[in-house]
Amino acid sequence: MNLLIDAGNSRVKWGWHDGRRWTNIAMVSLIEFAASSDHINPFSATHSDPAHIVISNVAGDGAHQLLVNWTSIFDAEPLWLKGEPERCGVRNRYDRPEQLGPDRWAALVAARAMEARSCLVVNAGTATTADLLSAEGEFLGGLILPGVELMRFVLHEHTGRLPVQVGNFVEQPRNTIDAIESGCRHAQAGAIERMFRAMPAGSVCLVSGGGGPALFERLDLPARYVENLVLEGLARIAGSA
Repeated sequence: MNLLIDAGNSRVKWGWHDGRRWTNIAMVSLIEFAASSDHINPFSATHSDPAHIVISNVAGDGAHQLLVNWTSIFDAEPLWLKGEPERCGVRNRYDRPEQLGPDRWAALVAARAMEARSCLVVNAGTATTADLLSAEGEFLGGLILPGVELMRFVLHEHTGRLPVQVGNFVEQPRNTIDAIESGCRHAQAGAIERMFRAMPAGSVCLVSGGGGPALFERLDLPARYVENLVLEGLARIAGSA
């Protein structure tokens, strides 16, 4: 049994995988995770003694220390995933492979395992990433842009009057809240669609992340939603260890 942990900017998700299937997946907000009692280890609630632990952490040093504390009860030494030149059939063409975020790297590994064709690998959360993966398994590069909530917040913080409330997506917005919401949603979908237009015929877009379902609805291209793409990649990496 392997323990896979995806610590993002807004939430921590983890799962137990037996090599064939998920036996348990759980998720809490990063705030809830930081406030967890020292006497209740969230990772040991359903299983114990994993063979392998693989962690993707983009939430910073505070989350790192919490993860060290919670995983120290197990005998397995965690693999703290970082960008690498190559793993599980994916070759990393980043200028400095180690600077690629571990969540993006894990998602690319998952996409390679799921699709034999070229993919645009999209993870929509606090930030939205869109990464190009060739049919031969080469990561060619990608985009990072603010997620919808961050776009909305920045507009509120850097203008005198724009509200921060969540609006509705409509084709012809007739109030300010809907205009902001629709503009942010169009910006997300437009960036993804522009990236996809440069890809070879027959490519597919894989969409994941907390903001994935809403983004998926807006896309006018061949796409499918994968709920736990980063965790799927971590499971593949654990299986290859």
